[in-house]
Amino acid sequence: MLIRLITALCLILTAACGQEAAVESAGEAASRPQPAAAEPAASAEAPLGRRPAPPGAMAYIVEPADGATVGSPVRVVFGLRGAGVTPAGIEREDAGHHHLLIDTEPPDFNLPIPADANHVHFGGGQTETEIELSPGRHTLRLLLGDHLHVPHDPPVMSEPVTIEVR
Repeated sequence: MLIRLITALCLILTAACGQEAAVESAGEAASRPQPAAAEPAASAEAPLGRRPAPPGAMAYIVEPADGATVGSPVRVVFGLRGAGVTPAGIEREDAGHHHLLIDTEPPDFNLPIPADANHVHFGGGQTETEIELSPGRHTLRLLLGDHLHVPHDPPVMSEPVTIEVR
């Protein structure tokens, strides 16, 4: 009876806030890890506060060069000046981790960077990768994200590099 009362109360409060609720038992809710209050969960729907970019920070692609003709897999070496590289989830004011944008425009800077085939996350703090690309023209760009994958303000983003894959 108490569980039903608590569930009903949660549904009423959630509806009053204009949010959808997933109904679960009190035992399931208590056993699931909860996000820390200091680090809100990243959402693709709600803007998060953007951290200031370190002064003079810039991202760039070391390799391949703009205009290069390359084979696949393509080795991409990331460059970063004026900021540090830390893994996702590690909060540090003057650092972030790389995201490689492939054949896409920059995302909404007020939201976490999407994770898909066109927005590749390097949350382990990697500074290079090899990617399979189909033959043809491709555009690559780096975008630094903070510990929650949100771009800095202003964004630390490389100039686009256009390559031809044979």
